[in-house]
Amino acid sequence: MAVGLGPLPTLHPVAGFELGIASAGIKRPGRKDVVVMRCAEGSSVAGVFTLNAFCAAPVILAKQRVQGAVRYLLTNTGNANAGTGAPGLAAATRTCAKLAELTGVDASAVLPYSTGVIGEPLPVEKIEGALQAALDDLAEDHWAEAATGIMTTDTLPKGASRQFQHDGVTVTVTGISKGAGMIRPNMATMLGYIATDAKVSREVLQDLLLDGANKSFNRITIDGDTSTNDCCMLIATGKANLPEITEARGPLFDALKQAVLDVCMEVAQAIVRDGEGATKFVTVEVNGGANHQECLDVGYTVAHSPLIKTALFASDPNWGRILAAVGRAGVPDLDVSKIDVFLGEVCIASGGARAATYTEEQGSAVMAREEITIRIELGRGVCSETIWTTDLSHEYVKINAEYRT
Repeated sequence: MAVGLGPLPTLHPVAGFELGIASAGIKRPGRKDVVVMRCAEGSSVAGVFTLNAFCAAPVILAKQRVQGAVRYLLTNTGNANAGTGAPGLAAATRTCAKLAELTGVDASAVLPYSTGVIGEPLPVEKIEGALQAALDDLAEDHWAEAATGIMTTDTLPKGASRQFQHDGVTVTVTGISKGAGMIRPNMATMLGYIATDAKVSREVLQDLLLDGANKSFNRITIDGDTSTNDCCMLIATGKANLPEITEARGPLFDALKQAVLDVCMEVAQAIVRDGEGATKFVTVEVNGGANHQECLDVGYTVAHSPLIKTALFASDPNWGRILAAVGRAGVPDLDVSKIDVFLGEVCIASGGARAATYTEEQGSAVMAREEITIRIELGRGVCSETIWTTDLSHEYVKINAEYRT
């Protein structure tokens, strides 16, 4: 079940960015599983992509084309087109070529994205057969439909939207994402699409996306697995009647940066809230590190520990598992006598041992919550990092054991 994740909020249309949805029947008949997105001519497009060496064919193609004049983004669910070698790359190229033929653009202006089962041939004919219907469905207000169209094991669609005023002009930032399993982004998210009507140079746009992804998508994990297909795109259509942002400074840039970060954070955390089988939304906060990397090392060791994640599912305040994870995180010369560990507001361990004021009843009360914060004070410096994760439930095992059946 999704933890604290309800219906989609209002997703404001972005002038110059249209979305169309259709059914190719890739995994089951009638499912809306193909999404076409059209960028206004002259749009700037930035992307971040998985660092997995077995990256999918569409990732290879999108990375090659993103710096050109992008007009269309083509997404299919139900098949990842990963681990498919040269035939997979040919299949991705072919679907893009078909969309280019239907729209009269150069094939290099079409970027492909796929998500689903790894290692299966892409059903090219099915996707090609759905393209015209997706094009006929294009509209600026189809964000919610597209959020549903890109889902795989997600239980709910994910999206966020922000607007702000600059010199009397309303600027919009809207985004959607998908992902619930195979989640530890190593650059961005599983699939994410964010658009704004601001006019932004590609260099500034790329830096905006890198910064936003690093503070949001790169700080979430469900199971520690980095997907072969992770992509996150940021599109600036330039339709807002404002000057182009060419430098990373000034009031307009600052406002846009905050809006992009807000959208990134909301849709990234929505992925965690909808994690496969998740019953808890867990914040792991590490403070007092000598550097940011050791804070991340501690945070991810705690977030990935099966012992901690199963204790979270059981609402069991087994604090010894947290201490063990901190101790094996690889932080050099770690002085455990300086470390304090908290569950919510309750100090559970201090000075390398159980806190004198701690009671099992206090810990159990915190662990019974749907949203839990584990806070670790290292006492080594001034650096801090925060990671968001889930528990590990029977349902997670069931979903992934039956994924291909």
